Amino acid sequence: QVQLVESGGGLVQAGGSLRLSCAASGRAFSDYNMGWLRQAPGKERESVAAMIWGGDSTYYADSVKGRFTISRDNAKNTVYLQMNSLKPEDTAVYYCAATTLWPPRTSYEYNYWGQGTQVTVSS
Repeated sequence: QVQLVESGGGLVQAGGSLRLSCAASGRAFSDYNMGWLRQAPGKERESVAAMIWGGDSTYYADSVKGRFTISRDNAKNTVYLQMNSLKPEDTAVYYCAATTLWPPRTSYEYNYWGQGTQVTVSS
């Protein structure tokens, strides 16, 4: 099993940058595809970015493509989400998740979840 803990959320001005981190426990971390999802008030949880376990294939939602970058360091059991050119509509709780499926399309396809970290972008 994998346990995930997100960090790095906070308040940032529009146009700014923020990097989220997800620390994972478990020897089999490198066996999992990792994803970042977010949920804004009154909206469904949506997939933002995902990376296959080997790191050679990624997915990005159209709304964040070119602005967000997912990466992982298997040696540190950590996955990151670098968020640049942030917009107020990026405001949401961001979740880290792990799955053996590729590509993950919905939240139902993830096996393990972090607790979430709040990202607020001011205008």
